[in-house]
Amino acid sequence: MASVAPELLTRSTEDYLKAIYRLAPGPEPASTNDIAGRLGLSAPSVSGMIKRLSDQGLIEHAPYHGVVLTDAGRRAALRVVRRHRLIEAYLVGKLGYSWDTVHDEAERLEHAVSDLLVERMARALGHPQFDPHGDPIPAPDGTIDEARYTPLTEVPDGDTVEIRRVDTSQGDRLRYLEHRGLVPGASIRVLEHHPFGGPVIVAVGDRQHSIGTELARQILCNPVAA
Repeated sequence: MASVAPELLTRSTEDYLKAIYRLAPGPEPASTNDIAGRLGLSAPSVSGMIKRLSDQGLIEHAPYHGVVLTDAGRRAALRVVRRHRLIEAYLVGKLGYSWDTVHDEAERLEHAVSDLLVERMARALGHPQFDPHGDPIPAPDGTIDEARYTPLTEVPDGDTVEIRRVDTSQGDRLRYLEHRGLVPGASIRVLEHHPFGGPVIVAVGDRQHSIGTELARQILCNPVAA
């Protein structure tokens, strides 16, 4: 069956496509259980929606192997991702929101704003490449630069890196990181990884901080040129 025109996609459909993209941006499939967990839904309800998305030509589904987006599904997902991330950037850059408060606002607005309004937001911001959390913003043509960064947990002791992306939308975590200067663009030095799943000790300027393993995995970095 031919895929549905983007303007006819329901909010639920857009939420599913965005969730699948976030779970599986590449060729690897996303499992039904992972999709259910991300959306806070039951696996049986997700299974029913997966069949509808498959019938619409938006995903490919192999039983017991998970789902992947078709080209049409990926374009539709990235359209939503672009809206969401540009709205976050606009709320922070033009309306004075803090980076820990924009996710929920963008979740509501991403389904309501027109493409025309989104493009005017992009123009007003100077066509940013990243949102306030360092997530790449897809281009209008649906292309996206999904650069590979290194989680803080995998940075060797003694290395200096730049934070490029913080992969969480949880406000309490974002406030915690911001208070310690651990934000995109910050240069940090890794001092020590405690063994057995212990924290990562980092230095930001002359201050040291202990970052738990789970949170450290969400801090994505690039090496700083010597």
